Amino acid sequence: MVAMARKHSILRKFVERRTLVQAAFALLWLAPFFKLHTICSPVFHCYSCPLATFACPIGVLANFSALHQFPYLAVGTLVAVGAMFGSMVCGWACPFGFLQDMVGRIPAPKFRLPAWLGSIRYVVLIVFVLAVPYFFSEASPLFFCRLCPAGALEAGLPLTAQLAAAGETLVWPSATKLIILGVVLVAMLFVWRPWCTMLCPLGAIFGLCNRVSFWFVRFQSDECNDCEICGQVCDVRGRSERRAGESRCIRCLECIRCGALSVGTAFGDTSGGCAKDLVTLEGTKERP
Repeated sequence: MVAMARKHSILRKFVERRTLVQAAFALLWLAPFFKLHTICSPVFHCYSCPLATFACPIGVLANFSALHQFPYLAVGTLVAVGAMFGSMVCGWACPFGFLQDMVGRIPAPKFRLPAWLGSIRYVVLIVFVLAVPYFFSEASPLFFCRLCPAGALEAGLPLTAQLAAAGETLVWPSATKLIILGVVLVAMLFVWRPWCTMLCPLGAIFGLCNRVSFWFVRFQSDECNDCEICGQVCDVRGRSERRAGESRCIRCLECIRCGALSVGTAFGDTSGGCAKDLVTLEGTKERP
């Protein structure tokens, strides 16, 4: 029990450094060291970004749908990563998620959205990423990449700035794309991860993997004393017994402050559970 408690304590210290891990991954995906656009990353970003290193999986899915071809490499990457980590990628490795976390730290009133709004992500995935490109080609104004706020922020505006610096004709992102970007940026101030919560098609894919991935968050009912620590630190705010497999969960692992929640594997190991006496409300993040 002492060894398991020590392991739980080490994991908690690692979770406290999540921001550093997110920043490191952002440098990996969006760093001008080399170009590997033929290799698909498992995170949401725009591979048209001047700094992008890898291809965006959602952009690849949309473009291949327009070509009426099956994207074996992209789907294989998403299946492999999802089967191993689920939506932990969203909470630890996604650069657009990292941006939302940073903007969300700016003091402002925070509002919680109804859980059912998370279903919109699946509409975005099916309609704008797959159906629209398949039936109307990438020339459609509803083609996902023509609407993507990450594309506007990471590619459209930087490329426009480069053209302006060179004295060339400016090519701004579409008005629709800029409006979507503006709405999302403003929403980041008042809603926790609004893009991830309501609209991200990649989060929709990884969210489906949360109950079947190799690594997952395990809820241990025999360790629960209804202290609601997990509810106070969790931005998803689901019920404790459901939060472990909640499709909206990004697996930030803040909830393991409570000893009834722990990180487990498909083979049954946990990193906590017996450490409940080590976890208190002290240091718990405040939530609106």
